[in-house]
Amino acid sequence: MEKKKAKTNEFVTDSNIPVKPIYNQSKNSKESPGKYPFTRGIHSGMYRDRLWTMRQYSGFGDAAQSNKRYKFMLDSGQTGLSMAFDLPTQIGHDPDSSHAEGEVGKVGVSIASLKDMQTAFNGINLGKVSTSMTINATASTLLAYYIAVGKLQGISSKELRGTTQNDILKEYVARNTYIYPPQPSMRLIGDMIDYCAKNVPQWYPISISGYHMREAGATAVQEIAFTIANGIEYIQTCIDRGLKIDDFAPRLSFFFCCTIEFFEEVAKFRTARKVYAKILKERFHAKNPKSLQLRFHTQTSGESLTAQQPDNNIVRVAVQAMAAVLGGTQSLHTNSKDEALALPSQEAAKIALRTQQIIGYESGITKTVDPMAGSYYMESLCDEIEEQTLSYLKKIDKMGGALGAIEKGFFQSEIRQNAYRLKKEVDSNERILVGVNKFDEKSEKKQNLLRIGDSLGKKQERAIKQLRKSRDNKKTEYALSKMQKAAETDKNLMPFILDAVLVNATTGEISNTFREVFGEYRPKEVF
Repeated sequence: MEKKKAKTNEFVTDSNIPVKPIYNQSKNSKESPGKYPFTRGIHSGMYRDRLWTMRQYSGFGDAAQSNKRYKFMLDSGQTGLSMAFDLPTQIGHDPDSSHAEGEVGKVGVSIASLKDMQTAFNGINLGKVSTSMTINATASTLLAYYIAVGKLQGISSKELRGTTQNDILKEYVARNTYIYPPQPSMRLIGDMIDYCAKNVPQWYPISISGYHMREAGATAVQEIAFTIANGIEYIQTCIDRGLKIDDFAPRLSFFFCCTIEFFEEVAKFRTARKVYAKILKERFHAKNPKSLQLRFHTQTSGESLTAQQPDNNIVRVAVQAMAAVLGGTQSLHTNSKDEALALPSQEAAKIALRTQQIIGYESGITKTVDPMAGSYYMESLCDEIEEQTLSYLKKIDKMGGALGAIEKGFFQSEIRQNAYRLKKEVDSNERILVGVNKFDEKSEKKQNLLRIGDSLGKKQERAIKQLRKSRDNKKTEYALSKMQKAAETDKNLMPFILDAVLVNATTGEISNTFREVFGEYRPKEVF
C-alpha cells in the first residue's frame, strides 16, 4: 500500500501510523514536557521542534591545525563547536615554560595568547556559531580571549553564544587541572557568572560537570548527586555575593556522561531534571521557569572505549548516544572509535558525528516527546535513583555542602570504592567487555592514528617569544599590574583580565599574576 503523504508538521512511522507529540498512560501522566518538574524534558516539543546541538569535542596541535578541523566538522554538519585545550593552557603555563615541556598541543589545542584564539576562529563568524570550551582553572582568561576575538570581528559580547565549563569543584575530586585553592577559584567563578549575566547574556558561564566523576568510577546515582551538590555550592556562592537567583540561574548548565547501562542512563537524566527543579523551587525559591530547568550537554563515555578492537567502539557510542537522546539532552558529543589510542582522526570524528545524524534523522526516536515514559522498568529506576540521590544530598548537607564534603574526601572515597568494584568485576570476568575479556583476538588490524610531534612545542615556544618582542610591553605590564591590584580587593576581575588580553598578555602571565596573590592548591592525601 502506498504511504499517504503526511500533513505539514505531522509525524508518522514508516507504516504511516501517526505519532502523537506526547503519550500519557503512566503514573506520571500529570507531568508534561516543558513544565515543572521537567522530568519529561525542558521543552514542550523537544526534538519534534528542534534537534539537540551536535558538538564534536576537538582541538589539537596549534590554533591553525584546530581551525582546519573546526571548519571540516562544520562543513560536515556539526551544529556547534566544542574546544579541547592542551594541558599547559588548562593549568596556566605558556609553551616556553618548563612545566609545558612535552605537553604542548598533545591533548588539545595550545592557546597562549589572543593571537592564538584569533587564529583558531579565523574565518568562523562568532555571531553565528555556539562554542563550548572545556576549560576550568583558566576559564576566565579563555572567555576573555573569546570576547576579544568577537570584538575584533565586530561582534558585541551580547551576541556571543556558548559555554565555559568552569567547574573547579570537580577538578579537586576527579580531574586535577586546578591552579588556585578553592576559595579564590570560587571567587573567579562568581566573577564570571556576575559579568556574563550583565555583559554576555547568551553565554553559559559554567557547565557543572558530572562527566569526569563518572569517568573516574562514580555510579549513575553518585554522578547526579555530586553534580547537583556542586551546583548548590555555586548557586550559594552567587547568592552570597548579592546576586538574585533568577538573575543568573537561567544561564547555569550541566554536563553529564552517558555510559553503556542503557535504561539506567535514560532514567538518570530524567531524574536529574526533576531533583534539580525541586531544589531550585523549594530551597532557592526561584520564580522564573527557566531557572528551574536543568539544561545539559552529554558526552558518551571515553572510559568505556577499548583499545582492543576499536571498531566495536562505534557500536558502544551509538548505544550511549541513543540513551542520551532518549534522556532529553540539549547537546551531545559522540566519542570517536580511536580515542582509547590517540586523539581522534578526521575520519573517526566524522563517523562519530554521522552517528548523531543517523539517530536524529533516521531512527524515528525524535518523533515523540519522552518515548520512554510509562515503562514500568523506567519509572521504577527513576524512583529508586531519586530516593538514593536525595539521600546523598542530605548526607552532603550535613558535611557543610559540597566544598566541605570534598575537603573531607567524601566524594573521592565514594568514587574510588566504586571504581575498585568495577575493576574487580572486569578482572574476574563477572563484567564482560567484548574484545577485552571475551571474544578477544590475537591480532589486531593497524589503525590510522593522529599523532602530534614534539616539534610543535618548539614552534609554539618561538611564537610566544616573538609575541613578547613585538607587543608594547609597557602596556602589558601595566594591565597585569592593575589586574594584580584588583585581585587583592573584592573587585570583579573579568574587566581587568579582558584589558590584559587586549594588550597581548599571555595565558601563563595572567595565571602567574594570580598565583602571586592566590597561591597554588596542594591536595591533602585522602585514604
